[in-house]
Amino acid sequence: MTPLPDIRRLRAWLKRGGVIAYATESCFGLGCDPRNARAARRILVLKGRPQARGLILIGSEFRQFAPFLAPVPSALASRFPTWWPGPNSLLLAAARRCPRWLTGHHDQLAVRVTAHAGTARLCHALARALVSTSANRAGRRALKTASACRQAFGARVWVLPGRIGRRRTPSTLFDPLSGAIIRA
Repeated sequence: MTPLPDIRRLRAWLKRGGVIAYATESCFGLGCDPRNARAARRILVLKGRPQARGLILIGSEFRQFAPFLAPVPSALASRFPTWWPGPNSLLLAAARRCPRWLTGHHDQLAVRVTAHAGTARLCHALARALVSTSANRAGRRALKTASACRQAFGARVWVLPGRIGRRRTPSTLFDPLSGAIIRA
């Protein structure tokens, strides 16, 4: 398993608005501290992605999403173990204070408890969720290696070493209340 970077240095990087690239279930992801508007804008610029679409948060456990979500009904929360950890991003009601740079023009926020061991260790060590969007320009193929990320983003992104998981496609994105599948 890939060793974690110096967590103190990484926390400082994220606090300053830094962006990281890290391995996920199917590709490398671009991430940042979800509370940092400047960092989220950097990701959107790197990707060429409109803010209106919103972003996904990834974490090692559900409680890392609590500051960003409205209270979840217990009947729904009891179903989380059927989807997580795993490649399922759920659309859940965003908290009133959830930043618009995360939700875009939506009242929901996409969240995923990752099954990727390295990413789960990273979120656990940082004690927080991270923004997680594929490492690529909008409309292009997602990057699959650390070296491809370094080549694409250079010093603008701190690229963490790691291997992606075996999944071939991005996470399934769906609304667990309505059953609507946004991305299969």
